[in-house]
Amino acid sequence: MANGLGRGERAILHPSRAAAIDVRRFTPPPDLAHWVDYFWIVRWQAEEPHTQAVIPQPVIHLAAETSRVMVHGVGDNRFSRTLTGTGHVLGVALRPGGFRPILGRPVNSVTRSVTPIGDLLGFDDRPLARRLLRRDATDEDIVAVAEEWLRGLRPERDPMVDAVAGLVAAAEHDHTITRADQLAEQAGMSLRTLQRVFGDYVGIGPKWVVRRFRLLDAAAAANSGADVDWATVAADLGFSDQAHLTRLFTEVVGTPPASYHRGERSDGECDRGERSDG
Repeated sequence: MANGLGRGERAILHPSRAAAIDVRRFTPPPDLAHWVDYFWIVRWQAEEPHTQAVIPQPVIHLAAETSRVMVHGVGDNRFSRTLTGTGHVLGVALRPGGFRPILGRPVNSVTRSVTPIGDLLGFDDRPLARRLLRRDATDEDIVAVAEEWLRGLRPERDPMVDAVAGLVAAAEHDHTITRADQLAEQAGMSLRTLQRVFGDYVGIGPKWVVRRFRLLDAAAAANSGADVDWATVAADLGFSDQAHLTRLFTEVVGTPPASYHRGERSDGECDRGERSDG
């Protein structure tokens, strides 16, 4: 069932410019909900090339694009694609931690990488990609193919997935969490243990996760259209001062928050950074 974009909507940069694309999100059936957060389909009709950028979140995405099904490991800075003509992409947003039972090894082994799923699991993913990218297929047909394939993997249920997903959700929705040690305290474990668990299941450290969501909060403030007092935003989100927020926001988005608020594009918008804060 389609239910809008949800969590991913906050990650879209300059959402008001996204009129050329249609994004739909589909809730997974109960038997797949342990591993899958949602399925998403992007369709576009772009008479002129349209570049859409997003801020990566602590989520592994599987995406059928061109001729392969690609695993998008957790990245650092903005990620963009230039769309032309007419087409669609099918994606699977896995729950934080949900890729660990599928991959069968620590998820940080695919961090900052984009790799065909077949290369990781040992099969030819091209026939699957062709089925998912059929031009005449409906959204429901495409999602059904993805569900059938995921069921065939028979991943094992892992109670740590629920625990990790809950901690990531807390970091996302509790805006008072501004440090990794706060998340470790909520988890009832040492920061070192939490770092090890997040590397294994999420693919990146809790400090990165907390900071990323607070930067997304800053982007949401900029996208609201209202006047923004950036010094107050920086203080509320746990940054040491406005300059600290500006520096980190610019590293991730490519432009300072005030410039982004004014709708200015950054140079080299298609670039992806390679920096992590653990």
